[in-house]
Amino acid sequence: MRPRYPTPLGRGLTQVATLVERSTRFTVLVQLDGRDMATVTKRLSAKMLEPPAELGKSLTWDCGMELAGHKDVTVATGLSVYSADPQSPWRRGTNENTNRLLRQYMPKGTGMGHLTQDDLDTIAVKLNTRPRKTLDFDTPADRLEALLR
Repeated sequence: MRPRYPTPLGRGLTQVATLVERSTRFTVLVQLDGRDMATVTKRLSAKMLEPPAELGKSLTWDCGMELAGHKDVTVATGLSVYSADPQSPWRRGTNENTNRLLRQYMPKGTGMGHLTQDDLDTIAVKLNTRPRKTLDFDTPADRLEALLR
């Protein structure tokens, strides 16, 4: 698994972390209470321990100050963490496409502070059960299930 970590921002500097498995497009959303390094590191580390171990090999994320705790994430999860080049969205195409889909549920300029982890899990289920052209109209959930067999 090479999940990627973009952070859609909302009004009032609220944000949600997205973890997307590249081959299946399976998405996990993480509620963030703050944009500081300690909060992001703690929440991502906890969430990355939930999926099956076969999926978590590496993590690629953006280059923000809130992501400076990458060594702590590696220690907590055993994942290798890579940083994407700044100002290079084409190297994070899966993330950019996932963020575009997320904007249907979280429009730009709206706050995300009211969203609970349960709300985000519900949105993730909708994304993961939605057929994708890039997957020959399979769903990310179907592809993940096949990968785990």
